[in-house]
Amino acid sequence: MELWFSEPHTPDVKLSIRVDKQLYSGESDLQRIDVFESKEFGRILVLDGYIMLTEKDEFIYHEMIVHVPMAVHPKVQKVLVIGAGDGGAVRELAKYPEIEQIDLVEIDKQVIQVSKEYLPKVSCALDDERLYIFYEDGLKFVRSRENEYDLIIVDSTDPFGPGEGLFTKEFYGNCYKALKEDGIMVNQHESPFYEADATACMRAHKRIVESFPVSRVYQAHIPTYPSGHWLFGFASRKYHPVHDLEGEKWLERGIETRYYTPRLHEGAFCLPAYVEKLLRKVEIRG
Repeated sequence: MELWFSEPHTPDVKLSIRVDKQLYSGESDLQRIDVFESKEFGRILVLDGYIMLTEKDEFIYHEMIVHVPMAVHPKVQKVLVIGAGDGGAVRELAKYPEIEQIDLVEIDKQVIQVSKEYLPKVSCALDDERLYIFYEDGLKFVRSRENEYDLIIVDSTDPFGPGEGLFTKEFYGNCYKALKEDGIMVNQHESPFYEADATACMRAHKRIVESFPVSRVYQAHIPTYPSGHWLFGFASRKYHPVHDLEGEKWLERGIETRYYTPRLHEGAFCLPAYVEKLLRKVEIRG
């Protein structure tokens, strides 16, 4: 008997992956957590029935949410990561010796525990000595911070359930306040392809544009995410993601990546016409 995991993308579309076995299934106070083993995608982390990552394509997401801002900001020393209990974003940040402190805020302790046990390739930097883990609500955590971080990475789940509060105007405004005067915030911005996802994308973009003087959107191709076309938000109090890109300096660091390059960085901000049209609908300034 074959075992398949299926995730609905719309009422009429679903992604199905044949799995060899289920390695873990449990309920935290907030959500259901599952880990599957598959031939094609390796291990798969699923929260409340939705794929958070697979071992085969997680590098795309984590490299793009970390290296894009790191190649723009000239001196990142203190970073706040909200969500990201799987450890993938921390793994990429740990490649930068100049970073002095990483604060990771994860509301669900069990996600970190499961990731450490079942996803060692992703969670391998969760014991980094520069990392401080806070098990609390990211929305509440960031309220009490002011002029503290060079970079904030919002690696949230989708805009419902435990991650819902990380898509509000209040949250983005508090992130602005928590950043230093030249700070950068990046966030996962949903997919523009299916109608419900596009609506969430537009809503988030509108709220970020209202909070930050610089707000741009970039893209990546992530096969196991809905439609495979995924967006990220880049918001800054000072830096432009392309004009202030220091590609040569980033290359001199010698950081090994499988997806990100400075050349791809520039191209990622060149969006398809239908995406530009979606974003323009909610922008109050260019």
